[in-house]
Amino acid sequence: MLTDNPALYEARFPDPGRLAGRWAAHCLTRYGADTGPAARVLDLGCGTGRDAAHLHRAGWSVVGADLSEAMLEHARARHPGPEYVRADLRDFAGLGTFDAVVCLDSALLYCHTNEDLDGFLASCRRGLRPGGLLVAEMRNGAHFLGHTAHLGVPAVNHVVHQGTSYRSTTTLYVDRAAQLLRRTRTWTAGDGSPPVEQRSAWRLLLPQELRHFLTAHGFTVLALHDGPGPRTDPPWHEHADQPGTTADGDRLHLVARLNH
Repeated sequence: MLTDNPALYEARFPDPGRLAGRWAAHCLTRYGADTGPAARVLDLGCGTGRDAAHLHRAGWSVVGADLSEAMLEHARARHPGPEYVRADLRDFAGLGTFDAVVCLDSALLYCHTNEDLDGFLASCRRGLRPGGLLVAEMRNGAHFLGHTAHLGVPAVNHVVHQGTSYRSTTTLYVDRAAQLLRRTRTWTAGDGSPPVEQRSAWRLLLPQELRHFLTAHGFTVLALHDGPGPRTDPPWHEHADQPGTTADGDRLHLVARLNH
């Protein structure tokens, strides 16, 4: 539903202050990524292009990559500046060499299997210059070890887009055998169209598990914590305190450097 309707996605999940893009830019600068138009950043799972466009305006040469042609068309029309290409985060060979890879809003967690995650990190290793950065923001698998109150309980949200009222009912549950957080979301629209059911899933990665994968692929972890970040409460801001050292919250924030 949202993948095929990028404008509805932006209405349902607004980010008028470009908080996610600002956080990513801050991480790149804080941890020493090259800057300027000669420095290349790859935004994997760029979606509607909001964050890629912000990084472009901040001075980097940006490539936004996504599997959804609808998202890419929207990004080119509404958030110009970056180059937008279709690519799979599990294998994105051929996109060139980058100073940083950015992967926001749990896009990395569409790597459902160990083989998927190995493919993603191997592609990062091939595509990053030595010393290049990987910046990612995602759901925190460790949070679900003890926080279960919001599992199995339908959550209802409403949004009005282009004069039509949309109602979404979302239910989450943990598939422990597959180590996935599965989501079922049913959309109903006020225009009388039939309900649409949307199913998706994210890999639930534990912090130490993620650290192990990164180390095995030649990365040094510089930061791995639960906030503050663009989707934490309270959210990150430019004058926030130093990054945390805990992993209790429902978001996980990662900065890693490819070893020389």
